[in-house]
Amino acid sequence: MSSVPERSEVDPADKWDLESIYASDDDWEAAYEAVEDRIEDLESYEGRAVEDAETLLDALACHEEVMREVAMVASYARMRSDEDTTDQRYQALSARAQSLAAEAQSTGSYLEPEIQSLTREEFEAMCEVEPNLETYDHYVDDVLRMKPHTRSAEVEALLADLGEVTGATGDVYSMLSDADMTFPDVEDSDGEAVELTQSNFTTLLKRPDREFRRRVHETYFDEWGDVRNTVASAYKNSVKSDVKLARARNYDTARAAALDGPNVPVSVYDTLVETVNDNLGALHRHAELKRDALELDELRMWDLYMPLTGDEGPDLSYEEATDHVVEAVAPLGEEYQSRVAEGLDSRWVDVYENEGKRSGAYSGGTYDTQPFILMNYQDDVSSMYTLAHELGHSMHSELASESQPYVYSGYEIFVAEVASTVNEALLTNHLLSTVEDEAFRRHVVNEFLERVRSTLFRQTLFAEFEHETHRLEEEGEALTADRLDELYGDLKGRYYEPAAVDDRIAREWMRIPHFYRAFYVYQYSTGIVAALAIADGIEEDGEARAADYREFLRSGSREYPLELLRIAGVDMDSAEPIERAIGSYEDRIADLESLLDA
Repeated sequence: MSSVPERSEVDPADKWDLESIYASDDDWEAAYEAVEDRIEDLESYEGRAVEDAETLLDALACHEEVMREVAMVASYARMRSDEDTTDQRYQALSARAQSLAAEAQSTGSYLEPEIQSLTREEFEAMCEVEPNLETYDHYVDDVLRMKPHTRSAEVEALLADLGEVTGATGDVYSMLSDADMTFPDVEDSDGEAVELTQSNFTTLLKRPDREFRRRVHETYFDEWGDVRNTVASAYKNSVKSDVKLARARNYDTARAAALDGPNVPVSVYDTLVETVNDNLGALHRHAELKRDALELDELRMWDLYMPLTGDEGPDLSYEEATDHVVEAVAPLGEEYQSRVAEGLDSRWVDVYENEGKRSGAYSGGTYDTQPFILMNYQDDVSSMYTLAHELGHSMHSELASESQPYVYSGYEIFVAEVASTVNEALLTNHLLSTVEDEAFRRHVVNEFLERVRSTLFRQTLFAEFEHETHRLEEEGEALTADRLDELYGDLKGRYYEPAAVDDRIAREWMRIPHFYRAFYVYQYSTGIVAALAIADGIEEDGEARAADYREFLRSGSREYPLELLRIAGVDMDSAEPIERAIGSYEDRIADLESLLDA
């Protein structure tokens, strides 16, 4: 029987270095109290923030200082909580930090409405008096752009104060899925009991024993079936919250509200969905190849994650994975590569799964800290790719924070998923150019295909699902568990037409935490499209395109997302990059067909 260790049993060298933020919880408490007091300073500018240029600059500086300190307090508490979601002490710290962040946001919510009382000409006149305000030119442009959807200072304060409540459904879902849900063991072909968890579910679906995969699939989704009404209620209310908040800000739809934040046209979303649907034949070809390679009469849902090579992939230790990733990013320049290596040696990464640890992976940290990466490394090719992915996020944050003032150091999710997926594409190129072992090469091509399948096609399916759920809510239709199953099952059947869709897979929507951050997932799809175009450009043109890409990373949020991608040489206003990415996918399918024939 497999065993997941307790947090205390994990080697400190394999844990992230949160002590670099606060040496102890007592230091965190001191920082919490200090920033709590600073919030009063922020409040002192309310009603007079734009009375003159000097006051506006001071108000903006105070707002930044408070938010930077709050971010550190909140980041530490959240990551401590994610180490073990059953640890009530850190759950309490995280809850307090969320309340503090909500208080700070509520207190500072007057700032943008007051800036919106200015005209563009009035702000430019202030810049002549106080030149340091010019730093905020793009920020003010963005604030003024949102004026039709910004309410009075009083209403903005109320909406900010309600942030904890409107986001509560996501917290409920997280506690249910990560802390409270457990799964029965599944017996393997040797009669051994195998532990099933949120983190290892898809890994177990890669086992060669098809009957074992079926039992894993059924056991996992049967447990979700037992909580389907609870999850449906949580998701229904999350969608309601999205719709009501959009209406409160004078948007026609929740989708329009979500995409207007980063200034991405709704047409980009529609072009993605339409282009992917026009090219589902590529996905169907992949599914048919999988059916034939695995010698199956019928492809079932528990076969989708099985490698096309028909056996388990190579075991890759974490150390081997880090070596491959560091070598793979060499085309991005010596400085980029050395920074990645240094980060891996400096405990950026919390490597392995432990009891109660949050599932999945993410890159975190703040403007004033090093990056931090949560992993649940499983000694396989997929985990190596996940590491490369999260390091892309971390390096994006590092370069943007170094090059930009705090106001532009963040970046929209629309561009964030580009950096992560460029690393994945470079890893594929590196492995195929250096690895001679044919079995390993087959697994690399398979991993590329699975990444495109699960990112471009699967996330677009998700995007269709949440667009439809929000549309139904906006039209007054009840989002029951049965309706959600029906909607998701229909989409799954269309996308995976060559496979048999069972009742259990119709519940898959229940296991997707990203749905509690509305209209987020489509950006994985656009991200991989842009990333493949960038990686191809670097492969073709070398350092010139790599330099453009590094400039894109360093730009943070100084421009709007589509303009930033143009720096890197990609135009996401058109279907061309999507069609090109699908073409690359089909080329790799052909490569694998040849490798399998050989």
